[in-house]
Amino acid sequence: MRVALHTRVRADRVAAYEAAHREVPEELTQAVRAAGATSWTIWRSGNELFHVVECADYARLLAALEELPVNVAWQARMAELLDVVHDYSGGGADAALPVVWELP
Repeated sequence: MRVALHTRVRADRVAAYEAAHREVPEELTQAVRAAGATSWTIWRSGNELFHVVECADYARLLAALEELPVNVAWQARMAELLDVVHDYSGGGADAALPVVWELP
């Protein structure tokens, strides 16, 4: 399945957000893959962020990551940089953007 997400980086934290993503911990990328993600891409337009996640089961992916210390630390770091946060404990799988149209 493909899941699209929308988050927003604080306008004054764009450089820090991009710097953080140049240094994503290997332990975190391994955990995300082990949780079922085969791909995760983030695009930025100004301070708007658009994510596409490919995985078998997005809710299961989130559940697998929710309490992992490396993910908890990463989410805390991202919370300092984002205005609109993909909240693992609140938004969860319901945070995905609805599909409006797809090329047949």
